[in-house]
Amino acid sequence: MIVTLTANPSVDRTVTLTEPLRRGQVLRAEGATSHPGGKGVNVARVVAAGGGPVLAVLPGADEDPVVTGLREAGIGYRTVPVPGEPRTNLTIAETDGTTTKINEPGRALTGPNLAELTALLVELAADAEWIVLSGSLPPGVPVDWYAQLVSTLSVLGGATNGRRTRVAVDTSDAPLLALFAESRGAVPDLIKPNAEELAQLTGLDPVALENPTAAAEAATTLIERGVGAVLATLGAAGAVLVTAEDAWFAPAPPIVPRSTVGAGDSALAGYLLADLAGAGPADRLRHAVAYGSAATALPGTGLPGPADIALDAVTAQPLPSTSVQPPTLS
Repeated sequence: MIVTLTANPSVDRTVTLTEPLRRGQVLRAEGATSHPGGKGVNVARVVAAGGGPVLAVLPGADEDPVVTGLREAGIGYRTVPVPGEPRTNLTIAETDGTTTKINEPGRALTGPNLAELTALLVELAADAEWIVLSGSLPPGVPVDWYAQLVSTLSVLGGATNGRRTRVAVDTSDAPLLALFAESRGAVPDLIKPNAEELAQLTGLDPVALENPTAAAEAATTLIERGVGAVLATLGAAGAVLVTAEDAWFAPAPPIVPRSTVGAGDSALAGYLLADLAGAGPADRLRHAVAYGSAATALPGTGLPGPADIALDAVTAQPLPSTSVQPPTLS
């Protein structure tokens, strides 16, 4: 089973314009959609659509619109009750695929809330192959909370022959940097940065990291810090996967981009689905790129299902092995 944590869930609302976005103007929308969201929720939705066993963990009450949306979609979930409404994240989508996002900060979580969420993840780790920590942290949460969770969860046994539960992290900014603080004794089994987030970790130019070879070299420095695998998504260029054994690149197939919302989450879900099926690294990367590209080709906050996936259009090729010195992380 895959367990996803969404500490900062949201109602994801997308407004699709009929013309380019112009500040200060009155614009016409051709439609609007709303879905339960937050990065972990998105991963859970895609895994469930792909037939994978998944459970979404999040803060929220039974009448919370995100919880209601999961229930109506038939996706398993466990919650820690918290008062108040979830945040709304607004995406403005233009006809050429350009998206502008406005994300609210979210509901504050208290120390007891975090303790309950941690205890719930520890309980679920007994039946989990993967635990996915995704998205931003809401107000009131220490920036190193994901790092604390990685340390706690990385010693627990999972569902497959008693093997240790593996932990994947997809976040950015201070919570991402905290994963690699010198005081931390554990790092994730998988991280999924985009070029910007990879630049945050390495101090390199994010534009330069859109080059697959440069991205693989940067990812290698994280492998040297103990990360099991780095799945770096590079937008229209595709993605690279780097492990201690090898590095792979898969270019994105030709598509007509409509919205980038959920593309990274879909890529992570595709990777995890392939991993559960026993796929090797090249095929895990192919699934990631196929799922991420399928999400980009869908309008609004739509997320892909099996019928949207063009796996045959994606190929993966090995990259030369890299050897560079670890960066100074702050």
